[in-house]
Amino acid sequence: MKIVVLVKEVPDTYGDRKLNLETGIADREASERVIDEIGERALEVALSYADANSGTEVVVLSMTSEASVATVRKSLAMGAGSAVQVVDEALLGADLGLTAEVLAAALTRTGFDLVIAGNQSTDGSGGVLPAMIAELLDVPNATYLSSVQIAEGSVTGERAGDGATAQLSADFPAVISITEALPDARFPNFKGIMAAKKKPFETLSLADLDFDANDPGASRSILTAVSEKPPREAGVKIVDEGDAGTQLAEFLIQNRLA
Repeated sequence: MKIVVLVKEVPDTYGDRKLNLETGIADREASERVIDEIGERALEVALSYADANSGTEVVVLSMTSEASVATVRKSLAMGAGSAVQVVDEALLGADLGLTAEVLAAALTRTGFDLVIAGNQSTDGSGGVLPAMIAELLDVPNATYLSSVQIAEGSVTGERAGDGATAQLSADFPAVISITEALPDARFPNFKGIMAAKKKPFETLSLADLDFDANDPGASRSILTAVSEKPPREAGVKIVDEGDAGTQLAEFLIQNRLA
């Protein structure tokens, strides 16, 4: 079985995250760059299955910048068997549609039985990429799974809703996305870190995928403006001079809060 896990390099959520006001793209130099935690959890799902089922191939796939090699290589240190990285200057600032198309092209090239992704990234928070990829590949898609059971030819899991829990199942090939209800990822040990240096690591360009990022017929999102978030204004301050209750009541009425 071949499981491909989608991982993404993101700015560390514990650091400052800023947008470049000229490009509208996240400034990834403003803080430490790490594998998104939800991607690590997705990798843990694949590795846990591989630990118990010999012959399982786990591949990590990421669309990143050339400077992200070390981040992606951490996935190999955690236990993945190989990594594929798509790097091309034409992908700088790619929207969800372009990202999905490129990853789908890479998945077609590598082949897969099951693709596992996180439900949404901590930087873009789109939450639709796994479904878009599944649509492009024309395969079943089970999203927002809070539990996952992988079998020889299918995958099942639960999706928690507001009023009920749904049990989902899909035959391979399939794409699934998981939530933070799944277990934390394992830490790379020294043996894994050393082994990662010798594992296959393939870097692909758009030319390798025979993909045109500037297709005039494709639907794309275009950023028209970006600006700093305005500073938060001070709220209304009520000074009690014997009429504080009246002032408060008037404020609530004026703002339709009473």
